[in-house]
Amino acid sequence: MTEIITRTAHEQADLLAAGEVSSVELTRAHLDQVEAVNPALNAFLHVDPEGALAAAAEIDDRRGKGEELGPLAGIPIAVKDNFCTAGLPTTCGSRILEGWIPPYDATVIARLKQAGLIILGKTNMDEFAMGSSTETSAFGPSRNPWDLDRIPGGSGGGSSAAVAGCLAPLALGSDTGGSIRQPGAVTGTVGVKPTYGGVSRYGVVAMASSLDQPGPVTRNVLDAALLHTAMGGHDPMDSTSIAHPLPPLVEAARRREVRGLRVGVVKELGGEGYDAAVETRFTEAVQWLRDGGAEVVEVSCPHFEYALAAYYLIMPAELSSNLARFDAVRYGLRLGDDGSRDMEAVTSFTRGQGFGREAKRRLIIGTYALSSGYHDQYYGSAQKVRTLVARDFEAAFAECDVLVSPTTPTVAFRLGERTSDPMAMYKADLCTIPSNLAGNASASFPVGLSDEGLPVGLQVIAPPLADDRLYRVGGFIEATLEDRLEGPLLTLAKPLDGTRAVW
Repeated sequence: MTEIITRTAHEQADLLAAGEVSSVELTRAHLDQVEAVNPALNAFLHVDPEGALAAAAEIDDRRGKGEELGPLAGIPIAVKDNFCTAGLPTTCGSRILEGWIPPYDATVIARLKQAGLIILGKTNMDEFAMGSSTETSAFGPSRNPWDLDRIPGGSGGGSSAAVAGCLAPLALGSDTGGSIRQPGAVTGTVGVKPTYGGVSRYGVVAMASSLDQPGPVTRNVLDAALLHTAMGGHDPMDSTSIAHPLPPLVEAARRREVRGLRVGVVKELGGEGYDAAVETRFTEAVQWLRDGGAEVVEVSCPHFEYALAAYYLIMPAELSSNLARFDAVRYGLRLGDDGSRDMEAVTSFTRGQGFGREAKRRLIIGTYALSSGYHDQYYGSAQKVRTLVARDFEAAFAECDVLVSPTTPTVAFRLGERTSDPMAMYKADLCTIPSNLAGNASASFPVGLSDEGLPVGLQVIAPPLADDRLYRVGGFIEATLEDRLEGPLLTLAKPLDGTRAVW
């Protein structure tokens, strides 16, 4: 059963439907891989073998009775640890929520269960999604299956490592400033940030409410479209959810052609600070689009220059407000309550001990930006820049169907390389942040390897509610790359030292 875990989710689904393998067998194969490989990757924080096998057995029973099931029924999935899961811990990579078990499922989790997917467990992440490397997790960093000394991206590095390392064929992520797409780029996986409001945020622990968006993490474009379809759509429990049907994502992924599409290359997302290998792979991918019949033009989005600065005022401000709920009173960690401190002192002591260094840094910045006398100067000004970024997108999409850029300026950097330099860490999201500020759809697709043998990603950006365009371009890019490599990119990954070989 070892080779089955390297198959795509839709290939595994075909085997399930044909009766060639059971969901229990498939789930057990992935649990075996988790047991063998997770000590090296630290991709999972919590694994639920009993629950996963019981859910798989139920799907097998329903299939045996001839019940009509969804296209992903019986397929295992990993879940980022900021999605509420009834009966399973949700820690957000933080000590302040260590051991907390939600009493309910997030809407996305409920929809996946309804679709018959099998939840293997919860994946590692930067503390409350604050990071670009998974190094701020209170439970240690995750590692990149391509090179264990390098980061798997962040904040959702656990999900990307799990998918790239074949611990799960599918995973859930959340993207606030690039936390699905940047991990996708550095691990050679597919990461999609849907249109803001296109996938419910209800039950996802909030970092920055106007920026957060759940999305799929997969090894294949069609798999991402299938997962996006299963989890997306309007949710009355989420006030930011869009009451608009999803476009035909699966059909778009299957097209695998771009003839007639107008593609804009964003002038501001490239040049100084970008790895030569990243720019080379990006230039090649743009040429593939030309050769495929797309019309390629250069577009300028002048206010993207200020997007990073605006984001690092808006995000900490919203984060400061959202994390105020962790007060040592209602749930989570409670320290210092020895009878000598009042409630305010207990709250202060708990937050001081329970939050990590990066969380404290962003909480201080955000609280200051919202403080009396500074709100308009900082938070208010950042929101004006956000409007200008959105207008840049509107102008670009008047000329183009999609925009493209590198997903991130560099390949995966080494663990510890940027931990002492916050600005260097923040620049990992330089290309991805504008899309979060504007709320449009975007995704990262693998386009090859650097000279060091590390993955490089192409970012594709589409207007709001035009998520299908992402999958159309992604399907074409994937088909072109596989034709050139004579197989999927991930098959070029080296077996992990000290663990069971995957590919």
